[in-house]
Amino acid sequence: MNQHMRNEDRFRLLFLIAALYDFILGAVFFVFWQPIFDNILQIARPNYLAFYQAAAAFIFNMGIGFYFVYRNMYRNMDIIRLGIIFKIFYSAVAFYWVIFQGMPGIFALFGLMDLIFIVFFLLFLTQYKRGVTSVTG
Repeated sequence: MNQHMRNEDRFRLLFLIAALYDFILGAVFFVFWQPIFDNILQIARPNYLAFYQAAAAFIFNMGIGFYFVYRNMYRNMDIIRLGIIFKIFYSAVAFYWVIFQGMPGIFALFGLMDLIFIVFFLLFLTQYKRGVTSVTG
């Protein structure tokens, strides 16, 4: 197996990890919001649960998008770009609220994870051009 194929396999694994991360994180925060707020974060529940659940659902949907990327990286390059933008905004908002507004630090951890994903997503985009090879799964 040549180096190019090994790198592709590593990036595919990265996108699968990103898919599972966002899929699981979104689903857990959507479904188990009450014990998360009461027992883990120990903060007041949101006034309007719909806003919180909409954000969790969006994270869940990004997981689905990264799964599409995992299945075919080259056909879904725009999902990678969208994921980078999403993760930049999430990280910025999370760091702001943790640093300046006292939000629980776990959200900064999620922001840090997203920054790590951003680095690898950008690395993928710089190394591979659209349509170089079709990766199907």
